[in-house]
Amino acid sequence: MAESKRDYYEVLGVSKDADEATLKKAYRQVAKKYHPDMNPGDAEAEKKFKEASEAYAVLSDPEKRRQYDQFGHAAFEGGAGGAGGFGGFDFSGADFSDIFGDIFGDLFGGGRRGRASQGPMKGMNIRKSVRITFEEAVFGCEKELDMVLKDPCQKCNGTGAKPGTSPETCPKCGGKGQVVYTQQSFFGMVQNVQTCPDCNGTGKIIREKCPDCGGTGYTSNRKKIAVTIPAGIDNGQSVRIREKGEPGVNGGPRGDLLVEVVVSRHPIFQRQDMHIFSTVPISFAQAALGADVRVKTVDGEVIYTVKPGTKTDTKVRLKGKGVPSVRNSSVRGDHYVTLVIQTPEHLSAEAKEALRRFDELSGNTLQAAGNSTGSDTKSGKKKKGFMDKVKEAFDD
Repeated sequence: MAESKRDYYEVLGVSKDADEATLKKAYRQVAKKYHPDMNPGDAEAEKKFKEASEAYAVLSDPEKRRQYDQFGHAAFEGGAGGAGGFGGFDFSGADFSDIFGDIFGDLFGGGRRGRASQGPMKGMNIRKSVRITFEEAVFGCEKELDMVLKDPCQKCNGTGAKPGTSPETCPKCGGKGQVVYTQQSFFGMVQNVQTCPDCNGTGKIIREKCPDCGGTGYTSNRKKIAVTIPAGIDNGQSVRIREKGEPGVNGGPRGDLLVEVVVSRHPIFQRQDMHIFSTVPISFAQAALGADVRVKTVDGEVIYTVKPGTKTDTKVRLKGKGVPSVRNSSVRGDHYVTLVIQTPEHLSAEAKEALRRFDELSGNTLQAAGNSTGSDTKSGKKKKGFMDKVKEAFDD
């Protein structure tokens, strides 16, 4: 009895509404996993490879896919004498060249991703970090980086060849920087383009290397790079300096220098987006009676008037005292201050006596711990609280 075939969509691990790109990606993964060259002597892997190839040959062809969706495997049972040789299945019309060019490139060390470009190419970007203070991040600053950068060799003018000589055309690739390899696969001969191993894709061979650069065409030089840090920049953000990275290839421009900013912690301030947050301690007397207190901001100290009867953890806003927008320095966030009442820890005998007298005037709270109603149990009248006393004092 013939072994039943698995559903083609199940074989590739895709849904029935998968598009062409999804099918190709799924097949490439399966084919690479079970390819016989990756699993020599493994009959089960070879079977799965053939199964996946058959599934892709059907689902990648719109007409065959339509027939399969309508009739299933029965749509192709009559064509058992086809040209493919995989159980009689006909692979005609299926385009595997694109996929197998990638697969064989991965298997044999090259492929399309290794193709060299003979045109001008931009150099690699360089990443560098710089540490700045909280205030420098708020208002911006200038920094100078000490870096080692590559420059074209002055002795050989960047050719890499000894003065008086010149690079020669690579005989292996004919100056193209690429070579074509042909490999046998289940689908016939497959051509694979790879970077030339002799010239590393440059198309040139240097017989006599420059003594200063060793044939690289570049020398390393220490330089100082000025960096302008914009006002409002935040921790982890980067400043891009154009064409201060690695040199380009074949006359291409230099890469860029990406300077990542690391902002040091501040002992008082904390930042969230464009806003600054801090905590200011105030005394019980300042909270109860009101007072002017000094508040530190990034612009210096300001005077804030605490209202009488202020509770602890009261938050106040100092408008426009926050961080400037990195795009528009004239727009600034706010500074939010949390007022926290400080309880004195060390009191003199005189101060303690004064507090006991104050407590008596406020309703004997020290002796009324069991009275949770706040009422005078003898008269039934509600005791006057501290703020009532303060208000009476102001009324007087």
